[in-house]
Amino acid sequence: MNILGISAFYHDSAATLVQDGRITAAAQEERFTRKKHDPSFPDNAIDYCLEAGGITGGEVDLVAFYEKPFVKFERILETYIAFAPVGIKSFIKSIPVWIKQKLWMKELIRKELGFRGKIVFPEHHYSHAASAFFPSPFQEAAFLTVDGVGEWTTTSYGIGKGNKIEILSEIHFPHSLGLLYSAFTYYTGFKVNSGEYKVMGLAPYGEPRYKDVILEELIDLKEDGSFRLNMEYFDYCVGLTMTNGKFDRLFGGPPRRPETALEQRHMDLARSVQEVTEEVMLRMSRHIHKETGLRKLCLAGGVALNCVANGRLLNEGPFEEIWIQPAAGDSGGALGAALFAWYQYLENPRAADGTKDFQQGTYLGPRFENSYISEYLNRNDIPHTELDEEDIPEKIADLIAGENVIGWFQGRMEFGPRALGSRSIIGDARSPKMQETMNLKIKFRESFRPFAPSVLKERVSDFFEFDGESPYMLLVAPVRKEIRREMTEEEKGLFGIEQLNVVRSSIPAVTHVDYSARIQTVDGETNPLYYRMIKKFDEKYGCPVIINTSFNVRGEPIVCTPEDAFLCFMRTNMDYLIMGNFLLEKKRQKPLEDDIDWRKEFELD
Repeated sequence: MNILGISAFYHDSAATLVQDGRITAAAQEERFTRKKHDPSFPDNAIDYCLEAGGITGGEVDLVAFYEKPFVKFERILETYIAFAPVGIKSFIKSIPVWIKQKLWMKELIRKELGFRGKIVFPEHHYSHAASAFFPSPFQEAAFLTVDGVGEWTTTSYGIGKGNKIEILSEIHFPHSLGLLYSAFTYYTGFKVNSGEYKVMGLAPYGEPRYKDVILEELIDLKEDGSFRLNMEYFDYCVGLTMTNGKFDRLFGGPPRRPETALEQRHMDLARSVQEVTEEVMLRMSRHIHKETGLRKLCLAGGVALNCVANGRLLNEGPFEEIWIQPAAGDSGGALGAALFAWYQYLENPRAADGTKDFQQGTYLGPRFENSYISEYLNRNDIPHTELDEEDIPEKIADLIAGENVIGWFQGRMEFGPRALGSRSIIGDARSPKMQETMNLKIKFRESFRPFAPSVLKERVSDFFEFDGESPYMLLVAPVRKEIRREMTEEEKGLFGIEQLNVVRSSIPAVTHVDYSARIQTVDGETNPLYYRMIKKFDEKYGCPVIINTSFNVRGEPIVCTPEDAFLCFMRTNMDYLIMGNFLLEKKRQKPLEDDIDWRKEFELD
């Protein structure tokens, strides 16, 4: 039984192929088109999934689209009518594409695939819930889905048991925790549906000075986690912006213009909305635990990518275990829709053992064999050295210890927004200068952005106040006090961005200003080569922790192919690139011909 799951037309379009209940392949369209958060119909991702499954479009048995387009269109029309005549500009801009394309999803799918079979349309939050529960290791669990908006729903919770999920309660548009966070993303000068993680990264530099204002003026938060937003301050129902003049007056000025200097006020706003979000999530989780009586919780929806909130849920919430869908946003809706079709629609049995999930490390994207990489390098006369696979861990460990920055391109590409040791840029977490070097000279992004550690699973509690698994980099935990550095009185008096270059621990490059770290635990079964490399680094240099950031530059999706990886390598100040068994040294490479000046293109204030 071949089931194709599709998400499209909002952001992060994706496709997934589920064959006899097993996830064969999954990928976001952006990785193929090189357009970040590409919302278009995922033709390329579908082609990849079909190829990975060894089938054609005509051999697909069932297609599942991740939401109900007609219900979503109904919500959009009703919202415009409710606010008319305000919003006419937004109406004129958005409605034609619905009339021409988005409403005719069945026809589009049949045309693109040559498909004549059954198409099912789970609701948006049922797709999120399915992506949270069905790949989880739990046979029974509560679930919580929180995002911007689907059709009408913005938040839902319920119960998953065996091969069934049931939503018990919902919060509806326009009241949305995801859109509240996006409003502050917009107001602090970052891109909505893209820059929310920047707000999360900026928050520790600030103080929660506006938290009470948000709770008093913007959101009416109840003890059970339910809430209503004060829509007098927001413009997203009918406008072309997230906030309005009243919002500006409440917080002391207009939205920050992108790329202009960050002020302490922006850091304080980020900290404030982050703490409000965490409080909402904690109250929700307590209520869900009380109502369901279950000990395990599954999470999905864009807000589930807020790893700081997730860390607090795990540490302070009532649930004993938490599992988070690594592709928690709309891309994961494609996976959820396909699994919903297999389990709930077709009523196939499901048996989880409580220990191992069904996500396969989320390594579900394309793989490029050594033969392909070798042919590409030789055809383009690219200087390289071929290594035996058993020599790769020690060679790369030595290069990391020499404070080199290395592009790591191995195995199947990750599904979801995080690089997890397949399409990664890696470096030495012990280096005090590595965070600034990688941000400004490799990623061409804001200097305040923290980097995540990859750590051997069995050694995680030696370095972090955490004793569990975080394979998908979706939990934040504090760095252990034993490896923290005592700060001087002068350093303690620093505020805002001044705190950036203070060395805080023996792994300063992955220690954020609040002593936190977004952890990825690595085990030998899921990603053996990456594990062996970090283990060799530990054996030789006494540290089981390295920097892991996504293999891309600012404004570009994570690399997919060897061609993408080489271009990114050449356009940055990376020192080495390992693709499969082939090691490339920057010093040996010829400059790219007629290429853009990437550093100037992304020059930052």
